[in-house]
Amino acid sequence: MSRAVCLRLVEEHDAAALQRIYAPYVRETAVSFELEPPTLEQIVARIRATLPMYPWLVCERDGEVVGYAYANRYRERAAYRWSVEVTIYVAPAHQRRGIGRALYTALLRILALQGYCNAFAAIALPNPASVALHEALGFTSVGVYRSVGYKLGRWYDVGWWQRSLQLPTPLPPPPPLPLAQVCATPAWQATLDAALAGIRP
Repeated sequence: MSRAVCLRLVEEHDAAALQRIYAPYVRETAVSFELEPPTLEQIVARIRATLPMYPWLVCERDGEVVGYAYANRYRERAAYRWSVEVTIYVAPAHQRRGIGRALYTALLRILALQGYCNAFAAIALPNPASVALHEALGFTSVGVYRSVGYKLGRWYDVGWWQRSLQLPTPLPPPPPLPLAQVCATPAWQATLDAALAGIRP
């Protein structure tokens, strides 16, 4: 593994790199159900809205952001606040090198440290590579929304996958910690460093 590879928290100046990775998924695929790529300003706004309570990680290789993963609220109502939805994107040229697994491994561990209990992932079907990644990391299929999204001239099913972050699930669960509290602990950097071990040259 190159010493030039790192996992770190996203920064606002990463917006252009995130846009470069994400835009082709929007324009050319149904991996994302957005129809137009977000502007730089919209990406910055998303980063600002995410970071107070949810991690957003990037993988940087030789100074270039090559992938990212983040979590966000699963639903608005208060009883859902221990559940999150997770998302990951890796630049095509850097896929199949363990970057997605490393990002998700770190992301899920950080979410557990914050006290979140469940992670959910929505996958537009078919997408065997994404299904394989999620299931390799402990997600299980919990259902399919049929013909729920229309894009690129066809209807798509969306499968939902779930992973428990706390076993056993605490009763009652304490409120999730703000991200800044976890970033200030030794476990933060240890988690990022440990996840790097799976990245291949």
